[in-house]
Amino acid sequence: MAVSEEGAPEGSAYDWYQRAIDLLERGDASASLVLLDRVLAEDPGSTSAREARARALFDARRFDEAAAAFEELVESSPAEDFAHYGLGVSLWRLQRFRQAEDHLAMAAVMRPDRDDYRGALEQVRATLRARRLAGLPLEGPLDAGNP
Repeated sequence: MAVSEEGAPEGSAYDWYQRAIDLLERGDASASLVLLDRVLAEDPGSTSAREARARALFDARRFDEAAAAFEELVESSPAEDFAHYGLGVSLWRLQRFRQAEDHLAMAAVMRPDRDDYRGALEQVRATLRARRLAGLPLEGPLDAGNP
């Protein structure tokens, strides 16, 4: 992608978005984020760019930021199943299992046809069940001394 004298990528915000999605799908979340931030600077209300940015943050393993970005999507569009799913898996990675369960359950109810939603929910529920049975904390990492 060519760059202008000011350092901005050439083309429109839509062109940047398309390139960002391509980068994200190719596994380059960090480069995708650079373009998505430019898109959002031009069009802060773009739901598709906000969702892509949340996905890129997750793929870049920036789970705290991904959770916050997905939470904003859930707040602005509570009926958006992918926003609940994204928030749920981000919270799962942060070991906030009870909150993750709530959002993954919502996503699974909204889209019962999605095996990935159901699978993630089952994993989180299995983790919670195992921790309860073992008398371990339901949230956060386990201490080194715990099994």
